[in-house]
Amino acid sequence: MPPTNQFMRMALEEAKAAGERGEIPVGAVLVLDGRPLARAGNRTRELNDITAHAEILVLREAARLLGNERLNGADLHVTLEPCTMCAAAISFARIRRLYYGAEDAKGGAVDNGVRFYTRPTCHHAPDVYSGFRAEEASALLKNFFAGRRPEE
Repeated sequence: MPPTNQFMRMALEEAKAAGERGEIPVGAVLVLDGRPLARAGNRTRELNDITAHAEILVLREAARLLGNERLNGADLHVTLEPCTMCAAAISFARIRRLYYGAEDAKGGAVDNGVRFYTRPTCHHAPDVYSGFRAEEASALLKNFFAGRRPEE
């Protein structure tokens, strides 16, 4: 299994766990030197924290572990295209590569929406690779929301 696929599998595990907790099922894994350093799923409801997206949680943990807010050379694997808040945090952390699964036409900010990394005010843009295990990531989200909608 290629490393990117392995790390996206880990991110999907985090997303599934988030969904089981009643959180929107998004997961992320931060990799440094070919090894996972931090992993998390969304915890916005659990922590009553609107910033507790999976990406933010792994960036915080990795920065804590390394004792540095700059995560140069790190790669981030996330199941859903990051929102504007997360895209900005990824830029500020100086993430080297961003791999994501499903596109988010409504809330994404990388290849959709504001396209944060193309803006002249963006100081650092990671290399972006999309579509990794996108069908699985998308199915997790669709199933999560389908279970919360009333029968028609």
